[in-house]
Amino acid sequence: MIYASWAARIPAVRDNLHLSPALLSVVLLSGGAGAVLSFPLAAWLNAHYGPRRGAAYAGIGLLAALACIALAPNLPLLMAATFLLGAGISCFDVAINALGAAAEKRAGRSIMSLLHAWFCVGTFSGALFGSAMAGAGISPLAHFGLLALLLLALLHWCYRNLPDDRVARMRGERIFVVPHGPLVALGLIAFCGAIVEGSVGDWSGVYMKDALGAGDGLAPLAYAGFSGMMLLARLAGDRLKEAVGARSVVAYGALLAAIGIFIAVGAGSIAGAIAGFALAGGGVSMVFPFVFSAAGRHGSTALAGVATLGYSGNLIGPPIVGFLAQGWGLQAALAFVGILCVGVALAASRAKWLT
Repeated sequence: MIYASWAARIPAVRDNLHLSPALLSVVLLSGGAGAVLSFPLAAWLNAHYGPRRGAAYAGIGLLAALACIALAPNLPLLMAATFLLGAGISCFDVAINALGAAAEKRAGRSIMSLLHAWFCVGTFSGALFGSAMAGAGISPLAHFGLLALLLLALLHWCYRNLPDDRVARMRGERIFVVPHGPLVALGLIAFCGAIVEGSVGDWSGVYMKDALGAGDGLAPLAYAGFSGMMLLARLAGDRLKEAVGARSVVAYGALLAAIGIFIAVGAGSIAGAIAGFALAGGGVSMVFPFVFSAAGRHGSTALAGVATLGYSGNLIGPPIVGFLAQGWGLQAALAFVGILCVGVALAASRAKWLT
């Protein structure tokens, strides 16, 4: 919900500070930098406090970052706030994926896609809530403040009800390593998938508003469609994995995502763009669950390393789209994302550890 709420109000924040596409790209670059640079911190939190406490601490940081974004009066402070947001997202994601990998191991069957479906529940409802807030003329500060209060109560409830998972770490054990060997292939697939997800999240609303003339209330519906279809696909993802294998699901899904992106940028209408982004969401939905599941089987250190490569896509992807939009237009920049989906399909079809 936090991620989708920020994505839904990017046009409003941009307009309030009068940011050009290039300056908005710098803001998004700050968020990606926070995400990538904080992965050693994420690994340290898990090693010393356990994923349960790591998720709680990171969640508090996320809520604080959301408030700081709404309060930022200028570009430097907005960059600092998005840096904090990126750091909180990476620490939170590593913690909850470590919890998910452990739960999947105990279950003895694939459940990671179902767990990631709850992320889509949040992004879908967050995008719809953001659309409603923007359509009603509610300021980002009031919107984010109300959301922070609700999510703080939910975070506290989850922390109290999850079992304590803190374990002693052996002396000399490394808590973070750069991926190597087959883990690099998993990291590169996650890297490209993060570019696609991040670019759609950060730029679909801007595209809807600037290229298609959608109002503030309609613009977030592109990301809502993307997230909603991602949710539906992830609900069926575990069964698809058991039937045809993770490699095939990710590869063919990425091709479907490419088709969706091309439909969105070529439709020329609000309804067509929403439909295209929705198709892209369904196609790219399996990248993170299955890549993180494969990496998580090799331990939380491997997971943190693969996640570092993956979220590097959030570091360079949305800003690249912004710089391409500055020179060639946002439509051409998003078409580049569609071409990247084809690359994900080719890489996934050859990834031996993606099982």
